[in-house]
Amino acid sequence: MAQTASISFDRFNQLPDQAAGERIRAAREKLGDRVVLLCHHYQRADVYAHADITGDSLKLSRLASQSNAENIVFCGVHFMAEVADILSRPEQVSILPDLAAGCSMADMASLAKVERAWRELSAVLDPDEKVTPVTYINSAADLKAFCGDHGGIVCTSSNAPKILQWSFDRREKVLFFPDQHLGRWSGFKMGIPQDEMVIWNPDLELGGLSREQIAKARIILWHGYCSVHQMFQPADIIRFRNQYPDGMVISHPECSFEVCRQSDHIGSTEYILSTVKAAPPGTRWLVGTELNLVQRLAEEVKHEGKTVQFMASTICMCSTMQRIDPQHLAWTLENLVEGRVVNQIKVPQHEAVLAKVALERMLAAS
Repeated sequence: MAQTASISFDRFNQLPDQAAGERIRAAREKLGDRVVLLCHHYQRADVYAHADITGDSLKLSRLASQSNAENIVFCGVHFMAEVADILSRPEQVSILPDLAAGCSMADMASLAKVERAWRELSAVLDPDEKVTPVTYINSAADLKAFCGDHGGIVCTSSNAPKILQWSFDRREKVLFFPDQHLGRWSGFKMGIPQDEMVIWNPDLELGGLSREQIAKARIILWHGYCSVHQMFQPADIIRFRNQYPDGMVISHPECSFEVCRQSDHIGSTEYILSTVKAAPPGTRWLVGTELNLVQRLAEEVKHEGKTVQFMASTICMCSTMQRIDPQHLAWTLENLVEGRVVNQIKVPQHEAVLAKVALERMLAAS
């Protein structure tokens, strides 16, 4: 694509949402099939309405790579656009409308901290012989590359137990990052005792663990979590059950272990959506995941007499994903109309190769 001077975002910053939406539609019409617009389930409604494809992060990246579009505009967060770049064809360009759309959980495990943990573990055991590094897909590309380089693998919220089994088939221990809750729940589902799953705090020497704890552990859980799912509490479920004894509770495995134990169903965003949509008419659901998804789901099923309510009493939404707004999307698309790519996400080649190794191991295993 020929490059011209980019359109400044300043011209869009004060644009009313409705006007930005109209400009998005106009730009989409001009771009046609040169662009595919991906929206994660947690995306705000006024952006989600423009999506070509919706879903969770891995599903979106895989489908985008199969499209004929030369530009992949990812309305999600940074690591999602990285995965799209890694899995897409060389001629495709991955774009994030606002580079500030990150993930606080992903930021809790940096490459420097994980490499230091690996070095510290080597004082107790040989990690390259004893430990399989497993990173949740909600992580930076350089951590996926670390896993690719050390015999490790990537997991999602739906395949984590299967990926853990793959890991244990190769080495006796797992270092699981960045989300402790997904790792703990997945280990619990596999029958691993709680005292064989320990927390590694990267800010403490040897993760705050003794040599005996490391020797006994089967899963070493990184001290990380999702700020949204961390908000849900067992008390929210107790109140719901007291008021609606026949109601059902469904939660994302990024929720705390106590919330997961008290839920009727646990699963990924895709699982939550499909389970509630397939439920009998007239059922009532308490849902423990991000607010935008819950509100959208409630609207989609209310005609069947189903009631869907948000688990927390306070508003919990993915604040970083909210940074992808109609103004940034309109700015991104109008620049594409003018032949300019803004906010391209390009993973360095050496990282992309190793990260793809870890991702392909996951796809083969699951």
